[in-house]
Amino acid sequence: MEKRIIKAIIAERQKEIRKVQLIERPIQFEENMNYVLVGIRRAGKSYQMYQDIQNRIKTGKAEIEDCLYINFEDERIALLEASELGLLLECYSEMFGNRKPLIYLDEIQNIVGWEKFARRLADSKYRVFITGSNASMLSRDIATTLGGRYIVREIFPFSFAEYLSYRGLELKKNWEYDPDQRVQVVRLFDSYFHFGGFAETFLLQDKREWINSLYQKILLGDIIARNEIRNGGAIRLLSKKLAESVMQPTTQTRLLHIVKSSGSNVSRNTLADYLAYMDDAYLTFSIPNFTDTVAERASSRKRYYYDNGLLNNFLFDGEAKLLENMVAIHLIKCYQKLEEDGVFFYNKGVEVDFYVPDKAMAIQVSYSIDDPMTREREVRALRKMSEVFPIRKGIIVTRDEEQTIFGESLDIEVIPVWKWLLRAE
Repeated sequence: MEKRIIKAIIAERQKEIRKVQLIERPIQFEENMNYVLVGIRRAGKSYQMYQDIQNRIKTGKAEIEDCLYINFEDERIALLEASELGLLLECYSEMFGNRKPLIYLDEIQNIVGWEKFARRLADSKYRVFITGSNASMLSRDIATTLGGRYIVREIFPFSFAEYLSYRGLELKKNWEYDPDQRVQVVRLFDSYFHFGGFAETFLLQDKREWINSLYQKILLGDIIARNEIRNGGAIRLLSKKLAESVMQPTTQTRLLHIVKSSGSNVSRNTLADYLAYMDDAYLTFSIPNFTDTVAERASSRKRYYYDNGLLNNFLFDGEAKLLENMVAIHLIKCYQKLEEDGVFFYNKGVEVDFYVPDKAMAIQVSYSIDDPMTREREVRALRKMSEVFPIRKGIIVTRDEEQTIFGESLDIEVIPVWKWLLRAE
C-alpha cells in the first residue's frame, strides 16, 4: 500500500469532518475510554465519531490535526491487510510529527484480523474509536482478543424522542396534558412509525427509495458478498418471509419448507447460517420463548427488523406488524443485555408478546382493543401469566388508545405507542 494514498485520505477526512453538519445525539463517552460502536448501516456510527471530534475541537481539547480518521470502505484502501495497519501511524507521524493522534477507525470489520491492531493501540495508550456493521464484532473471540480494553456500544437509528428533537419539538414537562404538544407528537409520529429512524430519510420526499437502496446494500454487500452466498434468491425470499411473519413465532422447519417450495435446494444448516448472517448484518433480530429449553430456543423464535422503515419496505397495509416491530426494537434497545436475562415472548397456554423478567414486566401489543373479544384476549393472557410469574407491570401498547383496566390480580395499563416510547426513554 502506497503511503501517499493513506496520507491523502487522512488529509481529506480532516478537512471534511470540520464541515459536516451534525444532528447532535445525546450519547456520552467517557473521557479516557476506547469504544467499539456497532449497529446497522446508516444508524449514525460514523456521525458519533464526527460528533466526538467536533466537540473536542469546540471545547479546546484537540485540534483537527490531532485526529486520525480512516474509513475502511474507501475503495483506495480496499486491499489493505491487517499487517499493513501500522502504516496509518507511520503516515500520520510523517505528516504531523510527534503528536499522538486520537484514532477513529470506521467500518474496520473489512480488515481480517483488525482486532490485534486495535489491542496494540489500546496497550500503547491511544484513545481509539472503532465502528462496524457486523455483530460478529461482539463475538467472544474478539472480546477475548481486545481483552477488556474497549467498551462496546450498539448504535440504533434515531429514537422517537430524538426524531422529535430533530423536527424542532422540545417536549415540556407534563407535555401529554398540553393539547398543542400532544397533537404535534401524534402528527409527527405517523412518518416515524412508517419510515423509521434513519436520519437521512427525514427530509426526503421519496423515503422508500432511500430505504430500499439501503436494504439492497445490506443484503448484497453485508450478507451475500461478505459470506460468499451463491443462492441469492433463497436469502431474498427468506428476508421477505421473515417480514411477513413478524408477530408470529417461526420455526426453522417452517422457514425451510417455504424456501424449498420455491425451488431452492438448501439444507437446514444452510438456512440456520442465512438467519445468522441476517442477524450479524443488523438487518434482523430475534427473541426466544421464555419457557423453551435452550435447544428449543435455537429453532423457534419471533423475528423482527432493526428499523420500521426496512420492515415497511416489504409490507402493504401492515400497521399491526409495524406496531409490534417498533415495540420490539425499543425493548431490546432498553433491556437486552445477554439473552438469558433480556427480552422474551411467552407461549405456554396463552401467548404474551413480550416479557422482561428483570423488570417483572409483560407487554401485549394490539393495534386496537376496541373490539370486546380482542380486549378480553389480551387482558386474559396477561392475567394468566401473572398467576405463574411475579408480574409487577402489565401493559397493552396500542396505536392510540389509553385507559387503565383494573383487576384483583393485576392492573393493566393501556397506552398509545407514541406516549409509551417517550415515557420509556
